[in-house]
Amino acid sequence: MTEDVLDQAEAWRREGRKVALATVVTTWGSSPRPVGSQLAVDGEGKFLGSVSGGCIEGAVIKEALAAIGDGKPRLLDFGVTNEQAWEVGLACGGKVQVFVEKLG
Repeated sequence: MTEDVLDQAEAWRREGRKVALATVVTTWGSSPRPVGSQLAVDGEGKFLGSVSGGCIEGAVIKEALAAIGDGKPRLLDFGVTNEQAWEVGLACGGKVQVFVEKLG
């Protein structure tokens, strides 16, 4: 999956699109996706890949679009208590850090 994400990100860049890449850099406790999982986002909000299995993708895509706009990288923290876990989709609690950077 990671190669597909990177290949698509490169294809979008060759087409002249602005692209950001989000990468899971830290997990703690139960996490739906392992360290190294990636999500590519283009300037129109199209995306490929996953950093959480769906539960935090919306927030990550929003920050990726912001990174495309201002060129600044971001380190995003998502963490919840066991009681809040099911509400946001991080089963059994846990923590995820995602690094978001504009490519190119």
